[in-house]
Amino acid sequence: MLTIYNTDTKEKAPFQPIEPKKVGLYVCGPTVYDLCHVGHARCYVAFDMVLRYLRANGYQVKFVRNITDIDDKIIKKANETMQSCQVITTFYTKEMHQDFEALNITPPDHEPCATEYIPQMINLIETLIEKGYAYAAENGDVYFDVRKKEGYGHLSKRKLEELQAGARIEVNEAKKYPLDFTLWKKSKPNE
Repeated sequence: MLTIYNTDTKEKAPFQPIEPKKVGLYVCGPTVYDLCHVGHARCYVAFDMVLRYLRANGYQVKFVRNITDIDDKIIKKANETMQSCQVITTFYTKEMHQDFEALNITPPDHEPCATEYIPQMINLIETLIEKGYAYAAENGDVYFDVRKKEGYGHLSKRKLEELQAGARIEVNEAKKYPLDFTLWKKSKPNE
């Protein structure tokens, strides 16, 4: 029997899919603005092992891995190289597929690109704003208000006051609260 670590209870627990013998496996894919590196390989090889294990044990797995094909890093690379974002992302997606094939990583059943789902993202963000969980800042960006979500930080066993703003990225003064995270960025000049 497969047991997995339950982040909520901090204990190993038997794996029980919602539907018997059916599993949905979503793995966050890369942002395609440069070549893959060993960190990418480690992540996707690890999830490939999980996928293969589940399928070898009779689970019907629907495996989805996205491609982030719009991002500040992609826009920056496009501006630096005087190429379109689409040229950049098409090239690096092809390179990624070649790298993953060389590592014998199982291709996903579905590989959506972020740009294919922009209308759905906008609808979701509008719903979050309407419900008071998100807000548009003066700079035009939209942020999720972490203080509005009861229990935010529960899975990491951290309280908001224990989290450190600015640990990974510079704190943005446009936010109401330093730990709020970006849902949508307004396009800037040359974007």
